[in-house]
Amino acid sequence: MSAGTNCPVVIVSKTAMIAANLNRLTSRRDLYPSCTSFRTSAIDRFLKMNGFPMTSPHRLFRPILLLLALSLGAMTNATAQTRDVAGARDFPGIGRFGGSVITGYQVKDFDAARMQGAAFKDGQPTNARRLEGRITRIAYRTNPGPSILEVSRNFETQLAKAGFETLLACDVDACGGIPFSEAIDALPIPQMWVDGFNYRYIAGRKVDGGRETYASVIVSESNRDIYAQLVVAELGAMENKMVDAAVMAKGLREAGRIALYGIYFDTDRAEVKPESRPTLEQIAKLLTAQVSLNVFIVGHTDNQGPYAYNLDLSRRRAEAIAAELVKNYGIGAPRLRTAGVGLLAPAGSNATEAGRALNRRVELVAP
Repeated sequence: MSAGTNCPVVIVSKTAMIAANLNRLTSRRDLYPSCTSFRTSAIDRFLKMNGFPMTSPHRLFRPILLLLALSLGAMTNATAQTRDVAGARDFPGIGRFGGSVITGYQVKDFDAARMQGAAFKDGQPTNARRLEGRITRIAYRTNPGPSILEVSRNFETQLAKAGFETLLACDVDACGGIPFSEAIDALPIPQMWVDGFNYRYIAGRKVDGGRETYASVIVSESNRDIYAQLVVAELGAMENKMVDAAVMAKGLREAGRIALYGIYFDTDRAEVKPESRPTLEQIAKLLTAQVSLNVFIVGHTDNQGPYAYNLDLSRRRAEAIAAELVKNYGIGAPRLRTAGVGLLAPAGSNATEAGRALNRRVELVAP
């Protein structure tokens, strides 16, 4: 059967699933103290779970938002992917459930993640943890067949083999129901789907060589597909990646190049993030002070992902930096030339995470 023939079936079943979830919401009066507050909170919570901000919603707008939620749900599996997202890979030592594809992938050298070390009580967290360091988020989708329990138990086994001590392993009722699911640090739909009535959660901790690492997995279901998200937090202080204009000038003068690690992009994206502003300001300061200086902006990647893809990504990132300098900092475009070399000029070994972090960089190069 063709993909076009399948799509209407997927849309109908997806819509029916969301409608069924609302029906379940309106039948679970034990979750809410009164009929009035129950009906209001149920719809608001459901819409919030599906990505709609609920800032002082008026009753008039709830049906509209619900229709939007249904439309979003209809599209989720109709465009289901069959291969990993570009640049994604399993976390070393943990891996994935057989037959899964990576639907969402995010790695940040320094970020914060929320994890729960214990079940909720009376709808409130009892051991919420905000973890800072290198954060990896990976979402997986598995086609219909296995159960939530089977997938979660496999992840639990892998975490134990990787040296993690279990802090919490629970299902919906034991975890704390919908309030617990709303506190999960999940990637957005359609990368990850969390059904507040049907999930299992695992959290663990390990210490290796004085380094503390946490991991959590939530497994849920959408339209009979199983979704799982792994979050790994490797605790550590933020590295100071600021290089000022004087250091840039010295590097260009003495070595002909300077590596910059303070320009940020989301995984597999070429849009310069706002937190890159301090480094961009220093580049602009350098070029403004030395009006005769022209530079190459060269993008570099690690070896994760296809060669051609990384080559193109590094080029697009270099071009995005040049565009920022021209548009927002008044630097003349002829002074900036761009190139992307992908993994061809590593600064460290791609066999280690520390080496790969060194390789993900931008360099200014003197002509």
